[in-house]
Amino acid sequence: MLTSLHRCLYRFGTFLSEVVPSSCALCKAQCSSGICPNCRSLFFNPNQLRCFRCAGIMHQTVNDEPALCGTCLKNPPAFDATITATDYIPPVDQLVQSLKFGANLALAPLFSAMLADAVLASGSTMRMPSILTAVPLGQQRLQERGFNQSLEIAKALSKRLSIRLVPQLAVRTRETSAQALLPPKERRKNVRNAFVIPYDALSSIKDQHIGIVDDVITTGETLHELAATFKRFGAASVTSLVFARTPA
Repeated sequence: MLTSLHRCLYRFGTFLSEVVPSSCALCKAQCSSGICPNCRSLFFNPNQLRCFRCAGIMHQTVNDEPALCGTCLKNPPAFDATITATDYIPPVDQLVQSLKFGANLALAPLFSAMLADAVLASGSTMRMPSILTAVPLGQQRLQERGFNQSLEIAKALSKRLSIRLVPQLAVRTRETSAQALLPPKERRKNVRNAFVIPYDALSSIKDQHIGIVDDVITTGETLHELAATFKRFGAASVTSLVFARTPA
């Protein structure tokens, strides 16, 4: 739930974007699309070869088959595919932190626009989810932050792709440590059994292709646990729709 202050900041940012010439969120050059053409070519490359499953950067594929990295071949995650708009590298990482920790909610529609472009550029309608949801926050973190940055991205993405959004498709049962602060081996344990499906959401999961929206994917353990939870309750497939991918 947004606080009154966050609502006011968001509306003010939207008002400014309508009456003041906009500038590129990355380099500050004047442009009307949020990200200038030069920064798009530098940081948002829809033709970058990535692992079909986790969106990690790859450098070659075999027999035109969907590319899978060694990690996903050896230990495949519960989600079936990942689409990402960019890599979590400077200066993109500063944008993510500005949204997540600086409450710059006006960035959420921009993230969703870039992510929607990546989804459409994937060129495969088989990967288009039938419903969307966002990685849920625990109640304590939600109260501290005042909003869920992944849900804010998902709201705008739902409108752009005309896919129904179900915000409460899953809930987090307990507070977990921030994944970014944990070593890779501890991350799966940290989120194990952290999600449950509300009773009134059960009918929305069975046989559905669920798109999980998040801001950043690193090891993918949170998305793995959430996807596994959905599949236990009958989801046909799960695609992770993530704004930025941390390089391996």
